[in-house]
Parts: sequence; structure tokens; C-alpha cells
Amino acid sequence: MADTIADTRRLFSKPQNLNDAYGPPSNFLEIDVSNPETIGVGRTRYTTYEVRLKTNLPIFKLKESSVRRRYSDFEWLRAELERESKVVVPPLPGKALIRQLPFRGDDGIFDDSFIEERRQGLEQFLNKVAGHPLAQNERCLHMFLQDESVDKSYTPSKIRQA
Repeated sequence: MADTIADTRRLFSKPQNLNDAYGPPSNFLEIDVSNPETIGVGRTRYTTYEVRLKTNLPIFKLKESSVRRRYSDFEWLRAELERESKVVVPPLPGKALIRQLPFRGDDGIFDDSFIEERRQGLEQFLNKVAGHPLAQNERCLHMFLQDESVDKSYTPSKIRQA
């Protein structure tokens, strides 16, 4: 049996410089949902979340933005994406109807642990949706992530890359 010798030569690679190693990634999209804030009292009470976006993707007009959204805004976004795009839209964290019943021993939907659980679910939802190339073309997503207020009577359309 002939002796076989393994080829252990390394592939030639371009030397990496500091900019390559520590510079910004070529394409990135970071979305954080944070800083929940409960507003109002009684039946007009609701929670808003800060939605922060950082990106270098050319399709987004702002490279950094921060807006406040409530759960109903996330529901609107999901419904718009389902209606207008070819994207399979992931579910939102649940409505927690049982937590809204009166005479509970806790704060219901305003309980800190529930708000944190919902915040995490909303962040996962947004990152999945915004990371999809087809969803990135939808005007409703751009409005949700970057406009101060959501115009729910907007005309659906696609975003054209600049």
C-alpha cells in the first residue's frame, strides 16, 4: 500500500488590516426595543416601547432613528405586512387577555415581568421582519421604524433604493 501524504499547505489569504478586523461590518441592521413606559391611568393606561434602529443598509433613509410605539402599532404593522407583502409574517407576543381581567392580585398587563416578556417578544418580531429583504421594501416598515408617528391612512407602496 502506497503512503499517502496529506496536503497541509494553507490557502493564500489577503492579510487582514485593522480596518477589516475592527471596522463596521459591511451590512448591518440592529433593532432594539427598550425603555418601556406606562402612560395614563385606569382604562386609558397603556405601555409604549422605544424602538431604536441602527443600520448602514442603503434602503433606509435614516441610518439611526428612535421612535416610541405601543402594542397596537405593532399589530398594525403586522396586519399591513400580511396584507401588502409576500412575506410570511411571524406572530406577535400574545394579547394576554387573562391578565386584563379585573380583581387580579397583580398589575396584569402592567406588571414588570409581563412588560419585559412582551418587550423581548416585540424585539424578536421586529428583528425577524426587518431582516427579511422583501419586508425591507415595504413603506409601512420604514414608517414604523423611522417616522415619529404612524400614519395609518397611508398609501401602501414599495420603497425604491436610492
